[in-house]
Amino acid sequence: MKKFIILLVFTQLSFSQNILDLKSRADVIKDLQKDRLDNLLPDLMEETGIDMWVLITREYNEDPIIKTLLPPTWLNARRRTILAFYHNNKGEIEKAAITRYNFGENIPSIWDKDKQPDQLKALYDYIKSKKPNKIGLNYSEHFALVDGISKTDFDLFYNNAPITIKNKVVSAEELGIRWIETRTQKEKVIYDQLVEITHNIINEAFSTKVITPGVTTTDDVVWWMREKVLSLNLKTWFHPTIDVQRNSQSDLYAFDGKSKFDIIQPGDLVHCDFGINYLTLNTDCQQIAYVLKPNENKAPEYLSNALKDANKLQDIFTDNFGYKKTGNQILKESLEQAKSEGLKPQIYTHPLGTYGHSAGTTLGMWDSQDGVPFKGDFKMNFDTVYAIELNNRTYINEWNKEVRIMLEEAGMFEKDGFRYVNGRQTEIILIGKNLH
Repeated sequence: MKKFIILLVFTQLSFSQNILDLKSRADVIKDLQKDRLDNLLPDLMEETGIDMWVLITREYNEDPIIKTLLPPTWLNARRRTILAFYHNNKGEIEKAAITRYNFGENIPSIWDKDKQPDQLKALYDYIKSKKPNKIGLNYSEHFALVDGISKTDFDLFYNNAPITIKNKVVSAEELGIRWIETRTQKEKVIYDQLVEITHNIINEAFSTKVITPGVTTTDDVVWWMREKVLSLNLKTWFHPTIDVQRNSQSDLYAFDGKSKFDIIQPGDLVHCDFGINYLTLNTDCQQIAYVLKPNENKAPEYLSNALKDANKLQDIFTDNFGYKKTGNQILKESLEQAKSEGLKPQIYTHPLGTYGHSAGTTLGMWDSQDGVPFKGDFKMNFDTVYAIELNNRTYINEWNKEVRIMLEEAGMFEKDGFRYVNGRQTEIILIGKNLH
């Protein structure tokens, strides 16, 4: 724990020194995984009623759950990798790998191939020795991230299992979702820094260091962001987006193809969609900037007011969050309230964390504003993170059309309520200087 704290302190020195080297990252990731296995998994297995969780995967075709457990010195599973977690009557997790190697330092191998050449029989023997009531396997019709066991591995396990084991097999869907969506205290501390790094990159991208109005294209900024992330030894989990809205266009000019391939001009409202992957977690952020015209030193009031409308929509939406409420319920309440208060909202918020589009309750999609079947029916839990992704349309008299203010920020739902992980945008970023 002491080493973990020291590493976090080191990361706060300055933005140029904000990223841990690979070896230091490996130490943090190993610590995070051990903490999750020892202190989170017992509660989740108790909550979902599964006392044996079996994960079977193969090299280069990894179960998404396995990827959350890969030792930091393993980039892929090896051969056929089998993990088994048993929740014993003491409330502890017994961790076992039925593999040729220890699964890193956190999960020891119990398979002696010289004594039992058949890997599956070794697994069956282990299961019999623990006498579980329910054996969870990762298959799910509606949640891809917890549908990780391949048909080959499922058939191999199930078709050859003794009847006493077959009768105990259930889907580990809920357990898998809860494992992916839940953040520990240590991860919460780290998450704040991840979002700060993301905001710092956006602020630099939305500056004259990167953008020369009248010269720089939206695509230039996209590739600058990619190169910036690479230079920091980080990764993006999706290709960034930069687009513009401006006075001279007659259409809404957002969610289209043209606005992503423009030369950025003075007077443009510029929007980005950008996220990074670092220390097993992901960010997802959308912010807006305004390119100052000569003699301007602030964004036009009508655009600032449009941002305030979008912030109001954020407040309405997150104020409706509630423990064990479904995403569809929250979506319906929020859209109805926002419209009653004169807004023109669209909400398409998703779980965020171990994956960018992660597991958990989905709160609308841009093309599913009446609710999302199955994923939107999953109930909201504490210690979960969401990309608060939405937009509001505001009519601008000066432009004789509507603009769409698209925002996205990482937000945490806890027992104390909702909070943004590292704040949110409430003022438009300004590109350029007052030339007067």
